[in-house]
Amino acid sequence: MRLTGFFIFAASVALLPVLFPDNYFVTVVGIAAGLHVILAVGLNLLIGYAGQISLGHAAFFGMGAYASAILTTRFDWPGLLAMLVGLLVTGTIAWLLAQPILRLRGHYLAMATLGFGVIVHVILVQATHWTGGPDGLGEIPALSLLGWIVDDDQRWYGVIAAAMLLSIWLSLNLVDSRIGRALRAVRGSEFAAEMMGIDATRAKTQIFVVSALFAAFAGSLFAHQQAFISPDSFSLMISVELVTMVVLGGIASTFGAACGAIALTLLHESLVVFEDYELLIHGALLMAVMIFLPQGLFVGLTQGVRRRWISRIASRQDMKGERNSTVQQ
Repeated sequence: MRLTGFFIFAASVALLPVLFPDNYFVTVVGIAAGLHVILAVGLNLLIGYAGQISLGHAAFFGMGAYASAILTTRFDWPGLLAMLVGLLVTGTIAWLLAQPILRLRGHYLAMATLGFGVIVHVILVQATHWTGGPDGLGEIPALSLLGWIVDDDQRWYGVIAAAMLLSIWLSLNLVDSRIGRALRAVRGSEFAAEMMGIDATRAKTQIFVVSALFAAFAGSLFAHQQAFISPDSFSLMISVELVTMVVLGGIASTFGAACGAIALTLLHESLVVFEDYELLIHGALLMAVMIFLPQGLFVGLTQGVRRRWISRIASRQDMKGERNSTVQQ
């Protein structure tokens, strides 16, 4: 079922630019939604499957972005090499951070990750020589893939769509692997998981690093696509929005995280005309979803459809049974 859903989602993403060529809403908004999907899917692995709350995920997003931006603008590195170095640096920092921080649980863990996000944001603002400070860093060169320069919205849509599908595919495979089963066990009960021979600390550390790599990957793409970045793009509010995407779509659901990211991105674009009331409308809609669909938008709707389908099958079987008994009589 997950594989079928993946192919349907991939076909929809591929057909959009064909059905709506040169459409601003498909290209520009699709690019933003694709980046958000990569971030949300990675964060969902940490929050949804491992049960570890993070409120500083924008820090890893910013690390990937600034690593690519600094190496390409200051040292003239190729974009792909800068991206790989950014992933390596981010993964190393995430691993080092995970050693002490994942010993915490619940709101203590959330506050610790929040503090880490604030520290990274302050560094991005204060390290003006490298990051440009509050003014940001511009003139980031376009990404070059084996001589193919990604320099327009249509090409960026294709690149980010491919990266998004790759992220979803990796997440689905990871969830169905031995590591994914260990993560679900840890989320249910760390004590019970350890009694069954699972190294809970190692499993949490691994998924923390993987989630950070997803964010850094999206950050590198974001830097080259925007050609300009500033600390405001990696603030605490971005971390909160990422958590909202995961919760909105449905925790512990890869497609739920993806749908939550797309829905929130479309919501932001739709509320541009109501700029003064955007936060009010956004909060009201989020409250409505949490009240009527507490499991998330995607998970709640799919479970509702599944229940109706099962009830219809059961009713048909009951009708067939009654007819057979009538015929026998």
